[in-house]
Amino acid sequence: MYHRFNENKYPSTNIRIEIFLEHLKLIKDLDYNFIHANDFKKNFGIAKGRKKILLTIDDGFKSFYDSAWPYLKKEKIPFILFVSTEPVGKKGYMTWDQIKEIEREDFVVIGHHSHTHEYLIEKSDAEFIEDIKKANSIFQNKLGYIPDLFSYPFGEYSEFMRNYASKNFSFAFGQHSGVIDVNKEKFQLPRFPINENYGKIERFKSIIKTYPLEYKNLFPIEKKIYDQNNPPEFYVEFFENQKNIKNISCYSNEGGKWEKSNINIKENTLTVSFREPFLPRRGRINCSLNDNGKWRWFGTQFIVNKN
Repeated sequence: MYHRFNENKYPSTNIRIEIFLEHLKLIKDLDYNFIHANDFKKNFGIAKGRKKILLTIDDGFKSFYDSAWPYLKKEKIPFILFVSTEPVGKKGYMTWDQIKEIEREDFVVIGHHSHTHEYLIEKSDAEFIEDIKKANSIFQNKLGYIPDLFSYPFGEYSEFMRNYASKNFSFAFGQHSGVIDVNKEKFQLPRFPINENYGKIERFKSIIKTYPLEYKNLFPIEKKIYDQNNPPEFYVEFFENQKNIKNISCYSNEGGKWEKSNINIKENTLTVSFREPFLPRRGRINCSLNDNGKWRWFGTQFIVNKN
């Protein structure tokens, strides 16, 4: 997942174009293929073939159009462009004409990224629905259809938002890190966010080579937490045939510090005993497993709300 290109004053969402091109070259050199969003939708849940790369761009910044789009167009590299409708045409963002120019290419799919791109998880349920419906109306007017792929703004979602997405979209993406596999839930799909801090070529190479750490169930289901359930009770049920489960290690940022998590593994269930509450705004847990030389990974994100 990328956002801005060559906008160096925004390092948390920016990537320099020369680094982006290095990323694309590395993918090619490692002989991985990009997957078209339509093929992703059609083949989701079918375990076949080699791992593929799904490229996504969030927000519709003009810097994407100026810097990255010419190369992607030339090479016909498929991607999803997730658009928030309210900022279109404003300073720093693409216009509808530019979005429609991109959308005309058959290797591009436009995704839905809300109307306002505000912290929708802080809004009431009714306000969240109204925001989505307003974007729907604009998409219908400007493109002639409503995109069926959704990206949660800031990767934040409550169980209500996830349930709504499941009834109104085909798939929904977050910003918790991980590799999509046949067992991942369609409306809380992981992505690796790439920026200046997390886009260095050695880290990017390790991401590309990462395999999914598959699991059967993850609790709690609700990812929006409050004072009374912070820290949450967290556990993961793995499949019975998961190998090398004792090699799993997790890191989490409760108390505002990234440290190795206190974990317990009993049979096929991993439990994390958090040291202290997560600080606003986000709590994160990343778990990895060295599976006979293959690194497997999954991440989870909680949104911390103050009562």
